[in-house]
Amino acid sequence: MNILWDFDGTIFDTYPTIVKAFKELLTDQTISEDDILKQMKISSDVAIKHFDIEKSLFDKHFHVLEQKINPKDKPAFPHVEDVLSFADTNVIVTHKSRQSTLDILAFFNMEHYFTEIITKDDGYKRKPDSGAYAYLHDKYQLDLVIGDRELDLKPARELGIKTCAFQNDDIEADYHLTSYDQFFTTVVNKNS
Repeated sequence: MNILWDFDGTIFDTYPTIVKAFKELLTDQTISEDDILKQMKISSDVAIKHFDIEKSLFDKHFHVLEQKINPKDKPAFPHVEDVLSFADTNVIVTHKSRQSTLDILAFFNMEHYFTEIITKDDGYKRKPDSGAYAYLHDKYQLDLVIGDRELDLKPARELGIKTCAFQNDDIEADYHLTSYDQFFTTVVNKNS
């Protein structure tokens, strides 16, 4: 099985650190982290508009704030390595910077699982544009895309690739997982 993965909120539990960094950009510190998370689970662009943050401020400061947070505070989800080990090929498409992505993978000694990684630094349009997915699908004949947001799965549907929503029952997907220990009964057994 060849799998394309989203990174934040799919392989690694980074949302607590993303929300913390985003909150530092807000002038109204009474806004709850749950409210921020709800918007970020749609997209950072939606959160920026919802909380009326200047896009230039976000672009300039957010990734710096988020990268200052120690990788140990961005753990891999339980059992994700079981799925990564099972797959024949794993690739990533993320809006994160290459350095931040590689730093987290190296910290948890997980870089060896991935054949190719496309980050915001590689020149592709942001998801839900399907350009990066099409490139990887042509190269690796992808069987599944796993992500936690609609924008992660929409390009896969456009390309006819099966989709798996992680910890998000509110988005359209072929499969829904709340934990990776369900992967083999929910995804693999249904495809055998």
